[in-house]
Amino acid sequence: MSEILSQEEIDALLSALTTGEPKTEQAKKADESHKKIRVYDFKRPNKFSKEQIHTIQAIHENFARLLATSFSAQLRTVVQINVHSVEQLTYEEFIHSLPNPTILNIFQMTPLEGNAVLEINPSITFTIIDRLFGGPGQAPEKIRDLTDIERIVVERVVYRSLDILREAWDNIIQFKPKLDVIETNPLFTQIVSPAEMVVLVSFRTQFGDNEGLINLCIPFLVLEPIISKLSAHFWFAGTARENTQESIQRIKNRIEKAGVNFSVVLGNTSITVRELLELQAGDVIMLDSRVTEPLNVLVGSRTKFLGRPGVVGSKSAVQIVSVLKEGDENNE
Repeated sequence: MSEILSQEEIDALLSALTTGEPKTEQAKKADESHKKIRVYDFKRPNKFSKEQIHTIQAIHENFARLLATSFSAQLRTVVQINVHSVEQLTYEEFIHSLPNPTILNIFQMTPLEGNAVLEINPSITFTIIDRLFGGPGQAPEKIRDLTDIERIVVERVVYRSLDILREAWDNIIQFKPKLDVIETNPLFTQIVSPAEMVVLVSFRTQFGDNEGLINLCIPFLVLEPIISKLSAHFWFAGTARENTQESIQRIKNRIEKAGVNFSVVLGNTSITVRELLELQAGDVIMLDSRVTEPLNVLVGSRTKFLGRPGVVGSKSAVQIVSVLKEGDENNE
């Protein structure tokens, strides 16, 4: 037998329908069931969870900082690199989004199987080349293929970039990157099937007035063996393990290989502009230091050693006789 509504219930229902806010239990249940529906595209399945995407972004934010520092030191100019986006899409969509020609660096991540792609926009590539060749760092108006010499220069830049990428991934996995080939036509770069899902990390790169993108494409098949490690817990746990004796020694080795300016001050003197203009080969300039006095040896702009001049074979040399410690009277 159907339930008979009272006059108050009928008035309340008509009032709710008039205001557009039905409050019946049946409407609430229908609304809740509608919220549980999620759109899913079987042609483009999401294989990376949100947490895994966030972990990948954290890894490559560190990579962007290290790469910007490396480029700034190598090119002797300010370079800014930031993670622009991290998304998962099909390999076909990635290939169709690239310009032609462009610089596609296909590399391996041993022991992970498969290949990944580091794509550097031509405007960024030719800016780097121009800067390394002594220019101001300007890309040509018309994009062209790389010459043989330019290709060798790009390979060296890519090798350094891949080494920094390895360092950024150390908390998750230790792999050895190996550059396989450099391509310029995206259609010739088929590392996985077109429908295969990949994670694409885009970096916005700025050299002065020049801007461009660097794209890192890693297929899901490559990361599948370590997919469980792409979590915030594993990432922070790996970061905490960095203060080990091995990591300290690794940092020490890198610092020891850093280049510094080393100079020896033979002495000082003052001459007039006229005397400077009249200087000729064979003239003798008197300095304010004696032959028996030790010379100041500078590292950078600071005096760190005292030494004596001499020769080794046919070359001039200096012999370190003492080390100046912090707080010494002669230490600058």
